Amino acid sequence: MLFLSMLVLGGIIGFVGAGGGGVVITLLVVGFGVPIHQALAVALGSMAFTTLSGAVSHYREGEVVPCTGFVIGAGGLVGALIGAVISNHIESGNLSLFTGLMLESSAFLLYLRIYQAEWLERHIHVRAELLMGRPLYIYGSLTGLLCGILAGAFGIGSAAYIQIALMVVFGVPLLQAIGTTMMIIVPISISGGIGYLLYGQFEPVIFLQTLVALSVGSYFGAKLTHLAPRAVLRFFIVALPAVGGLIMVLFR
Repeated sequence: MLFLSMLVLGGIIGFVGAGGGGVVITLLVVGFGVPIHQALAVALGSMAFTTLSGAVSHYREGEVVPCTGFVIGAGGLVGALIGAVISNHIESGNLSLFTGLMLESSAFLLYLRIYQAEWLERHIHVRAELLMGRPLYIYGSLTGLLCGILAGAFGIGSAAYIQIALMVVFGVPLLQAIGTTMMIIVPISISGGIGYLLYGQFEPVIFLQTLVALSVGSYFGAKLTHLAPRAVLRFFIVALPAVGGLIMVLFR
């Protein structure tokens, strides 16, 4: 049942293209009773593999800013390990609540980016050129550290936070921000997964079922993306983390 459920969820995530990573945690915890810490470990481990292929693809298409991604990713690597340590000292009920709230905040940011793009352009100054030199290393390290801690502690890739930071603070165009975000999430996911592994929270059987099912499901789901109206895709990108977060908060 776990494999089949993840296969369906993978198809939905592949079909929509984004917004469903946090629902993996919700399905494991609420649907199958997996302890929250193990669910976070599985989610981070799966994310490391699923984002790696995407990051390589974006890099080949020239849709990655390597220097910016490396600086933020290095900070994220350290932050995710710290976040995993913090998470393992948080009681399960509280951790489920915090994870649910993180999902809701991610859904809100996605809503603003997708449905309120004009409002954002009027109220938030987006940097016109790439941030370089010493400011890049200072702000990049701090941004990576913070996003890494959030991802490591709550199992969420912080993609929405990273993308907005890349565009607003670091001057990365939208298309390159998407690819660079994938590059940054790879070291964050690996480091966070290692953190949970060190605490004995990594369950290999659940991880393998989840990884294989998500990979297969998302592969076939992605082939159907072009068939859906754009409005439907936009709705589900926001709805998936919003519903997942609400379930985590209500049924923890």
